[in-house]
Amino acid sequence: MNAAKASWRLYPEPELVKILIADDHELVCDTLCLFLSQEAGVAVSVAGDFHEAAQKIVSEGPFDLVLLDYSMPGMNGLEGLRKALELNLGGPVALLSGTASRAVAEEALASGAAGFLPKTLPAKSFVHAVHFMAAGEQYVPVQLMTVHGGEQPNALAQKLTKRELEVLKGIVEGLSNKEIGRLLGLQDVTVKLHVRTLCRKLSARNRTMAAMAARDAGLF
Repeated sequence: MNAAKASWRLYPEPELVKILIADDHELVCDTLCLFLSQEAGVAVSVAGDFHEAAQKIVSEGPFDLVLLDYSMPGMNGLEGLRKALELNLGGPVALLSGTASRAVAEEALASGAAGFLPKTLPAKSFVHAVHFMAAGEQYVPVQLMTVHGGEQPNALAQKLTKRELEVLKGIVEGLSNKEIGRLLGLQDVTVKLHVRTLCRKLSARNRTMAAMAARDAGLF
């Protein structure tokens, strides 16, 4: 066997990450597909309602990640999520929503959703969230889980910026600076600066104490 062939066997081509996006708004599908189109190794399929999504999961799946619009025809609330999880053989299924509420998000996550994504999520955050969920992790924007409806905002959350909350959530989940950076589209040095600021604001000597402070305050 020559060196070229040996190298090919040692480093095979990576498999495609298969994503299904189901939304009855064509513009939303087009936009989300555009976000992912520049990612190498990602293949995207689309569906216009839950019935079509279910058919594609059966005929083309299982997918590495299925994204379902919570309000599209055929979903019937979280019934569509549970059915999609079954059809996708337990593979990750997440919900999209233009009017996301914390109550629905919490119920979806408790029902096995890989995540709950507002349609207003920035492109970079959306792409990182997709990779995160396709890898088997659970994702939900921190701001969605801290304030909603008529509830009073968390006192600690009011002291922090949106980005600091996102970084703090990563710390609480045990992510490294590099992992937080990939998820949020930030450079390592930027994450380190946020961690330093968080420790100062939380009077914490290190990231472990910062995570404990966040938990004790009921932030996450």
